[in-house]
Amino acid sequence: MAQEPDSALVEAAAKGDGDSFTELCRRYYPAMVAIAHSMLGDRHLAEDVAQQAFASAAVKLPQLRQKAQFAGWLAAICRNEARDMMRRTRAVQSIDDHSATTESNEHVVCESVRAALNKLSASAREVIFLRFYDGMSYEQISAVLGISEQAINGRLRRAKKKLAEYLRRDGYDEVRL
Repeated sequence: MAQEPDSALVEAAAKGDGDSFTELCRRYYPAMVAIAHSMLGDRHLAEDVAQQAFASAAVKLPQLRQKAQFAGWLAAICRNEARDMMRRTRAVQSIDDHSATTESNEHVVCESVRAALNKLSASAREVIFLRFYDGMSYEQISAVLGISEQAINGRLRRAKKKLAEYLRRDGYDEVRL
């Protein structure tokens, strides 16, 4: 059975077909979580943001003019929702990056990687999360972000080079990405 194109699903969903919207959610939920995670650094908040992005998209779906551009449109909504979440969480909580010295070595390494990821540009961080955290192919990333596979390859190559540079500065001399 051939996979129905996004544009047909979007058209049907805009007319009230819940099964079509469910299929769109199934296709793009992992990518939206990855995009939000790349911005927020918290998987649970990212899942909340992805769900909110789909809720917003469901309401605004009839307004989408280019049905074939659904993935990119949804990604933009998700980024906006993540920015809103960042504003809300900053207002409510303070982050304690350095706890007691009893942290495990693994936790220190994870924090170093997270800090290095946070130094990357938003677009570089986004492709890193989509590719390595979500396991998406270049073709899938291309559909979600609306850029060519060559551009994705370039962003990934530059992002990995920058990550390695940041980690070497933090004392991880044997970094090979």
